[in-house]
Amino acid sequence: MSLITEKIAQSVGILNELGLPCWLTFVRESGMNGDPIMPFLAPADVTWHSAFLVMADGEAHAIVGQYDKKTVEDAGAYRTVEGYVQSAKQPLLEFLRRRNPASIAVNYSQGSEVCDGLTHGMFLTLEAWLGEIGFRDRLVSSERLISALRARKTSEELARMKEAIRLTEEVFARVAAFLAPGVTEREVADLVAAHVRDNHLELAWEAGTCPAVFTGPDTAGAHYAPTARAVERGHIVNMDFGIKHQDYCADLQRTFYVLREGETAAPAEVSRGFDTIIAAIEQARRAIRPGVTGQSVDAVARDLITGAGYAEFPHALGHQVGRFAHDGTALLGPAWEKYAQKPFVPIEEGMVFTIEPRLTVPGYGVATVEDMVVVTKTSAEFLSGPQTTLILIR
Repeated sequence: MSLITEKIAQSVGILNELGLPCWLTFVRESGMNGDPIMPFLAPADVTWHSAFLVMADGEAHAIVGQYDKKTVEDAGAYRTVEGYVQSAKQPLLEFLRRRNPASIAVNYSQGSEVCDGLTHGMFLTLEAWLGEIGFRDRLVSSERLISALRARKTSEELARMKEAIRLTEEVFARVAAFLAPGVTEREVADLVAAHVRDNHLELAWEAGTCPAVFTGPDTAGAHYAPTARAVERGHIVNMDFGIKHQDYCADLQRTFYVLREGETAAPAEVSRGFDTIIAAIEQARRAIRPGVTGQSVDAVARDLITGAGYAEFPHALGHQVGRFAHDGTALLGPAWEKYAQKPFVPIEEGMVFTIEPRLTVPGYGVATVEDMVVVTKTSAEFLSGPQTTLILIR
């Protein structure tokens, strides 16, 4: 079974779960202005106005330009693929008139970017077309459907993510062997870039900050390109990096400590900061289970860190990972306005999250570890590592 067939079959179950009779994805020139859900529906971009319809009774029907028809047929996921020459309007209206769904879920959302793939222009087009058959008022948001479809990882999706994680951890091992006093952040990034190129790998996000490398105190801390700053003895070094494998991402961070002359272990304050991070990750993992909200999980780690005397970290504890490094609608995060409703979405089995608290060790740098977990029926299990020991650089 192809991944597209697998995800369309999964969407049928979600339609029935939500009481929705019909899901419509409506796109054009998807390579230029694509809907994030398209890789679940078609093996390649489409050109002209195209409609992908999935019904609660299991019927899947695609309406595409004539030259896109064979590509969509080859996916083997649709009962019928209808090709047109002049316009998608009449085939779409005829299908909807025949099926007469009480509501039509389409891809718009105010709260989630991954569920908001229907452009405003295409929405207006759809409204005008549906108005001709009296269906204009039947449009509803597909946010809950897409959220569940992206979140609930199938066995094939998890297999791809596990391989992405394995490849990512191989890179971290190379970095650990390369790090030394005098090496710059940029040189670390160049080493990683060469490994990725030589092994024909793909980065999980844009190359400018994949990897992100930070050495010592007073750095940008996150989401910033590596610089000419050199690693020094007594520095905490952290790196944020991920590989994408067969369209699925890993997103991990690892923390290193560069020993001073005569040191055989990290100073007590560095060890305490790192151990606090590891404890926060483990306690958060134990708090994750189906039905709880991300806000409650975030609070477990946030309270542990502030209770240990550190400032609270200025971001969410963790995000979902999938086809994007930042994916999905649910979030392990606080009730901050920028996160909208994401911290309040109930956690479901099959979701994959990062857990990535951070804290500053004054004079040394930022301690942060990012590992990935998958939600099971009763808890959450590590997919990566996890890193439980501070990596010492001599």
